[in-house]
Amino acid sequence: MDVFIAAVQTLDSTVRLSVPLLLACLAGLYSERAGIFDIGLEGKMLVGAFAGATAAAVFHSALIGIGMAILVSTAFAMIHGFASITHRGNQIVSGVAINFIAAGSTVILGQAWFHQGGRTPALSAAERFPSIVLPGAAAVRDVPILGPIYSTLISGHSVLVYLAFLTVPFTWWVLYRTRFGLRLRAVGENPAAVDTAGISVAWLRYRALMCTGVLTGVAGAYLSMVQNGGFVKDMTAGKGYIALAALIFAKWKPVNAMFACLLFGFLEALSIRLQGTPLPIIGRVSAQVMQALPYVLTVVLLAGFIGKAIPPKAGGVPYVKER
Repeated sequence: MDVFIAAVQTLDSTVRLSVPLLLACLAGLYSERAGIFDIGLEGKMLVGAFAGATAAAVFHSALIGIGMAILVSTAFAMIHGFASITHRGNQIVSGVAINFIAAGSTVILGQAWFHQGGRTPALSAAERFPSIVLPGAAAVRDVPILGPIYSTLISGHSVLVYLAFLTVPFTWWVLYRTRFGLRLRAVGENPAAVDTAGISVAWLRYRALMCTGVLTGVAGAYLSMVQNGGFVKDMTAGKGYIALAALIFAKWKPVNAMFACLLFGFLEALSIRLQGTPLPIIGRVSAQVMQALPYVLTVVLLAGFIGKAIPPKAGGVPYVKER
């Protein structure tokens, strides 16, 4: 039974750790399906985390915090669009620039406003999103098998966790069952055909980046207002890049993206749980090695197990309207 409880707790950590990856991965799905490569997911998550924690601390409201996170992240997404869509700049360079700007500006503004070394003040319970206890969770806690699964794995998460996983079927429905999704996929494959049909390629791509901004803003707010009680320097810790890896691993499909992010979340949860624990044959492994495990396995999975991943044909190519 102890092994079962440990497994449930590990899966619970997997769910919690996979949420920012999942939201960022779906954010990249919208932009890349529209033909815009977005290396700047990391930066938009970071500014979202900073804006969310800052607004929540100043206005003492979690709702204002997440609203500000979405607003600032979307503004950075529009900057990326202005550079890569309107001015047809290099999308990779634009995304990397956003990451650098986000990494520097969050620390500078945090120090200037709060004088805590780039941190924001610790958030109180009212300034964060609390865990939701589902009906009957306490009553069934001691029931064998089903009790721990329901009370620990399913219940007790923040509303943003449930929202993130509901976004997966919603994204599938948008992409494959709506006119907007059909046009979005078309503009990533053949923008000239979309333009010929009288649809604005630029406006479609801007709308895709708006979706990216909203989702990365929520991902950043989750990091600073759910996982942590405030913002700290570089708290995204490469999650935007892992989300991009998960997106490629999932071959740009929303349901596959969810399972890929759960896999990467499981690797991170496992590395945390095994820190300081002696392993069979190997013995005790240093904490630094265990912390590097998810990133090493990310490279291994992408290099050896992904198969042939074909991105949208027009991805990364600025569209020039034919005259």
